[in-house]
Amino acid sequence: MGPRRQEDGSPRQAEMPFLDHLDELRSRLIRALLALLVGMVVGLVAVTQWNVLGVVERPIAELLPGGNLNFSNVTTPFVITLKLGFIVGLIAAFPYLALQAWRFLAPALYENERKFAIPAIAAGTLLFLAGIAMAYFLVLPLGLRILLTFYAEDLTPLIMINEYLTFAIRLLLAFGFIFQLPVVLVFLSLLGIVTPEGLAKFRRHAIVVMAVVSAFLTPADPYTMLAMMVPMILLYEISVVATRVLRRRRREAARAAEEGSSA
Repeated sequence: MGPRRQEDGSPRQAEMPFLDHLDELRSRLIRALLALLVGMVVGLVAVTQWNVLGVVERPIAELLPGGNLNFSNVTTPFVITLKLGFIVGLIAAFPYLALQAWRFLAPALYENERKFAIPAIAAGTLLFLAGIAMAYFLVLPLGLRILLTFYAEDLTPLIMINEYLTFAIRLLLAFGFIFQLPVVLVFLSLLGIVTPEGLAKFRRHAIVVMAVVSAFLTPADPYTMLAMMVPMILLYEISVVATRVLRRRRREAARAAEEGSSA
């Protein structure tokens, strides 16, 4: 039996056996890990050559007495260097990681759908950076200002660099990955797993899930929760529109193929 065909007659790549899927997954994971290692080396060079730590500290520096974070373990500066190098490397390697994920999933798509690879990776990278930028310039500074106002007259903050970096990096990466929502939903639409009608029908359920995710990924204060939840809702609505446009174009392509074959 040959490869399956979709409505417009273009073939879907032949399905691979299960063991071949495992080999493909292993190959993609190895490439992703190697990319992360290379990215981490680049990140470590960047951390040692430029003041990356100062960039990360900037949102909280003016809120601290003396403008400095603290540490209590002699190994902390070294661990912080490794952590920052990994984060910089992850951001640098993100487009390649997205490419590997796309190539692993591409066999599930039809031939004319695989042309979306480059636009999808470009959109995913831009959305990832946009999420990080929003968290860094808007959410993190205002969130820190709100959180540090509690008992400000009675307590003096003594914030450790490790605790702050864990907090800041978690928030930055959470926004970066949350902004991938349109890419993920459009891809699921290509696979036929979700539909525009289904996304619209279960909108209320999705909002509840977004609220839970926002509470889990943020410090759970109202500002940061809303700062994450509102973009998620907007991205969800963008995804509904995008999946509708995509389905309409697929139907138009199918009609054009039928008219061409009958002519």
